[in-house]
Amino acid sequence: MLISLIAFSAVFAAWALGAGRLERARLTAPIVLIVAGVAAGFTTSDALAVALNADVAQHGAEIILAVLLFVDATDVRGGLFGREPRAALRVLLLAMPLSLGLSVLLGAWMLPELSFAVLLVIACAVVPTDFAPAATILRDARVPERVRNVLNVEAGYNDGIVAPVFIFALAFAGDDVRTETPLRALGSAVPQALTAIVVGGAVGALLALAINGATRRGWMTGQSVRMILVTAPMLAYGLSLAFDGNGFVSAFVCGITFHYLRHSPSWHEELEFVDDIGFLLSAIMWFVVGAVAVLAVERGVSWQTVVFCLLALTLVRVVPVMLAMLRSRFSWRERMMLACLGPRGTSTIVFGLLAYNVLDGADEHDVLAVMVVVVLGSVVIHGLIAPSAAARWSRTEN
Repeated sequence: MLISLIAFSAVFAAWALGAGRLERARLTAPIVLIVAGVAAGFTTSDALAVALNADVAQHGAEIILAVLLFVDATDVRGGLFGREPRAALRVLLLAMPLSLGLSVLLGAWMLPELSFAVLLVIACAVVPTDFAPAATILRDARVPERVRNVLNVEAGYNDGIVAPVFIFALAFAGDDVRTETPLRALGSAVPQALTAIVVGGAVGALLALAINGATRRGWMTGQSVRMILVTAPMLAYGLSLAFDGNGFVSAFVCGITFHYLRHSPSWHEELEFVDDIGFLLSAIMWFVVGAVAVLAVERGVSWQTVVFCLLALTLVRVVPVMLAMLRSRFSWRERMMLACLGPRGTSTIVFGLLAYNVLDGADEHDVLAVMVVVVLGSVVIHGLIAPSAAARWSRTEN
């Protein structure tokens, strides 16, 4: 693993040195790091398989997800649900459940050997969007501003909303699946989620109000404010686990509450450090998924898995969003852009790695294969093809 650490650090430094020029050529950090991860994977695949199944890897992935959920929740701009709250709620509360259901149905058709619980785990991994592989979409003036706003809100909240469903599905599909029942798994997931909401809300509120008061009195420095933003998700995550709650949900709720109650004209500057940490953690995940891709290919990826993943990136996203946006104020073009611009990224990677760590046998390989194909497919479709398509669409509209 020392070789992997050196390789990641060297490649990341090289990318940083030419980040501006590389991004103009559409060679984003995820693309560069995936390629580097693939190269490293040829020499570390056996060791990687063992490492991914270790408790350290599971806890590391959990902490990374907790930080990213907090960052996503605090990064939403224009109010709690953005500048288009009705459209955002349509996408989050209508389109996303429909996408989960459609993913499970397609999985039962294309991957009939998998149980309902495993299919639900996969759905929770492939449905949430993340704009890391196609960050330019959120800055592209050719995409209508209100479409970008809804996409930003969706990316900020969807993985946090899906997290309790993922935990329920993982509990149902885990080692004791033969004795576990949906009711028993739900009976453990619901109290954990409720505890997490209380703990996360309390931590976010107390920290935000304390910072507001301390800042007014001149007790804090800019650095100390940024440090609290880094420790907040860890505090919410740890306290939630201490009270037998869901650490992911707690970090997510903490971010929402903190964002809502923190009053500061320099809010975005305060977020810069935790944003950078989130970016670095995401970069590690992109490198890992490149290495994991080698492991998945060595074990074999069926054509059914590839077809399912292509459907997950297209049909599973487009149909529910179009249905959810019926009779909305969005034009047909805006609805299509909203439906088609749904890249997958870090959330899919982390959910997939957590499932791989918990599941056994063929289930763990199937989940790993789906995660790899969906993420790599999204990098190609949304990171490379989507910007060109947006440019052509913009010219035809004009």
